[in-house]
Amino acid sequence: MAQLKLRYCANLGWLFPDLPFEQRFAAAAKSGFKGVEFSQPYDHAIPHLKALLDDNGLELVLFNLPAGDWNKGERGIGCIPGRQQEFRDGVKRALDYALVLGCKRVNCLAGIAPQGVTRGALWQTLAGNLHFAAEAMASEKITLLVEPINRGDMPGFFLNTSEDAMKAIAASGHPNIKLQYDIYHMQRSEGELAATITRLLPMIGHMQLADNPGRHQPGTGEINFEFLLNHIAASSYEGWMGCEYAPLGKTENTLDWMI
Repeated sequence: MAQLKLRYCANLGWLFPDLPFEQRFAAAAKSGFKGVEFSQPYDHAIPHLKALLDDNGLELVLFNLPAGDWNKGERGIGCIPGRQQEFRDGVKRALDYALVLGCKRVNCLAGIAPQGVTRGALWQTLAGNLHFAAEAMASEKITLLVEPINRGDMPGFFLNTSEDAMKAIAASGHPNIKLQYDIYHMQRSEGELAATITRLLPMIGHMQLADNPGRHQPGTGEINFEFLLNHIAASSYEGWMGCEYAPLGKTENTLDWMI
């Protein structure tokens, strides 16, 4: 593959799984990454994370808003009526981390739609929550992202396609929201990767990748990453590409697809 003008960041929730979380920062830097992302920073003290980033010369590219009780199966609370104050408290907590850690993108997981609630109520709740979060982050020049996730990996998740996410962004009525486009999830949900990326490019604030099936590194599945990454590199996309895959083998040995 030809060298691309894309910036790759290591998702530390997925890469270097043989190492404790704190040691993954140094491993990412040693492997040549200049940026990292991870889902939930909230179990770690802010000064500790800042030291790990600074000591390894890394930029924190992305993390998620608090997503509820993950161990109980929650996958975000953005669409869930009755939990708006919890969502707002989570926005404030995320800002505390983002401002000190220099992170310019925070992703919102809409959540799994609870049974017995109308779709209209779910959309109304999500739109209001997104508007609140986008407004709070706009004042700090931080971009809010919203991410669709495929039904197979996360049954019941409220936003499954890029069209769903764009509908949520429009419903929020706020300009400070972009689409987080995960190539793996969108391959499973809708396909048409190149055409969709081209069409939605002005609204894409971050991308992530993994191959399908298996969610492993590029080159292990059906996606033609040589074509797709060159297609993205030739576009006007200037954001990061998050490597959010389950490595087959040691992570250090799964990075040759970047060259």
